[in-house]
Amino acid sequence: MRVHIATDHAGLELSAHLQEHLAAAGYDVVDHGPKEYDAEDDYPGFCIDAAKAVVADQQAGIEALGIVLGGSGNGEQIAANKVHGIRAALAWNLNTARLARQHNDANVVAVGGRQHSLPEATEIIEAFLAEPFSGAERHVRRIAQIAEFEANGTIAAH
Repeated sequence: MRVHIATDHAGLELSAHLQEHLAAAGYDVVDHGPKEYDAEDDYPGFCIDAAKAVVADQQAGIEALGIVLGGSGNGEQIAANKVHGIRAALAWNLNTARLARQHNDANVVAVGGRQHSLPEATEIIEAFLAEPFSGAERHVRRIAQIAEFEANGTIAAH
């Protein structure tokens, strides 16, 4: 599986750790930056680039997911969710990471680098990457409603 990763300055240490850890575990890791610490960096571009790459890979039939990191993960999740076709979820424990995949078929996970130790954050990311989408009809239906709204601004009766 290909994993696209992006961060801001607050997640840089976690990003470097995850890139090494995930590559050693056999993932094809693509770093979308930043490459060096800058306390004034602007994370939206990095996160949007990673999200766009996830969509492009998935459309090309390549198994791919994304990781966006920051101090809290909130802004990074918001930025990634602006990319058409992205369902980014903020995960703060193993359950939210797994449910993001199981129920929402999330294709990007956001984690706050200042909220977890390296081992905790790594475990959350591993749980997200390993968990399959359930494919349950109710989840497929709900995801389709979100995609419909994203595409044309309307949603089926609910």
